[in-house]
Amino acid sequence: MKILISRRQLSKVAAATLSFFALGAMALPAAAQSWPDKPVRMIVPAPAGSSLDVIVRSLGETLKVRWGQPLIVENKPGAGGTIGMDVVAKAAPDGYTLGIGFNGPIAFAPFMFKKMAYDPAKDLLPIILTTSQPNVLAVPANHPANNLREFLVWAKSQGNKVNYASVGLGSSSHLSMELLKSTAGFEATHVPFNGSPPAALSVAQGETQALLTVEPALLALVQAGRLKLLAVTSPQRLAARPELPTVAEAGFPGFDALAWNGLFAPAGTSANVINRINADVSAAMTDPAFRQTMAKQGLIVGGGSPAKFKSFIDSESRKWGTIITKAGITLD
Repeated sequence: MKILISRRQLSKVAAATLSFFALGAMALPAAAQSWPDKPVRMIVPAPAGSSLDVIVRSLGETLKVRWGQPLIVENKPGAGGTIGMDVVAKAAPDGYTLGIGFNGPIAFAPFMFKKMAYDPAKDLLPIILTTSQPNVLAVPANHPANNLREFLVWAKSQGNKVNYASVGLGSSSHLSMELLKSTAGFEATHVPFNGSPPAALSVAQGETQALLTVEPALLALVQAGRLKLLAVTSPQRLAARPELPTVAEAGFPGFDALAWNGLFAPAGTSANVINRINADVSAAMTDPAFRQTMAKQGLIVGGGSPAKFKSFIDSESRKWGTIITKAGITLD
């Protein structure tokens, strides 16, 4: 049986079809359809030359090709990274202002400041984990302990006489040691320094007895025979230092303390744009030159979906919030 359709009916069907596709196109945010059609601004809440700065500038070379637009880096250090991330939080949610945040202004700050200019959980959208980096436990070269278990036995025998250095109040270096103290059950007094060089030197000179910080910052003093390393805070051993056992291997399964960073956009940014950036950055991070640059910095390349990054941040916030509250750490 043939079905006859009049010319008038055919015109109605065609018009309805065109309307359907037109509505579908309208449903996509305009920014997602054309993004990027101008340079993208990347806020770095750290000085030029820092590891965060190196990460985004290394990614920028590949992203410039993929986007057909330059990545403009703006360094806005200060207040533990919160100044720069506040700029990102208050930017227009159009995908043209991004930021590279790290655990300080994202997972630590809400528990250390009574009041913040932005709420990381509400005002920022996670895009992708870019890199992570464990801390290593350093002690003076002449310390009687040659591994973490021996260090803990020694520390417990000292009562409250142990002093440990950190690279700054509220830093990953500081909080990682507080986590180790809480997990292993020993006492030690915190002595904060302004950065890795003076903190490491204080341990080498015996003014303090231990320091948890990133391995590249200690390398020169280790090679000079003034410091020795006892453990690493990552779940797995470092590829560059396979002889160095993890804290977990010393009898504390699940111990994990990483310094990490990742890309963020202002809340309200289109999911289409977020997913586009995630895909392009993921591809850029597979570039051998990028991975080699990160390895030289002692950084482990990240990745994953926005949802996975958000879940990781939520977990980190819960863990460190407990440690910060227990230790009574405040920055205001």
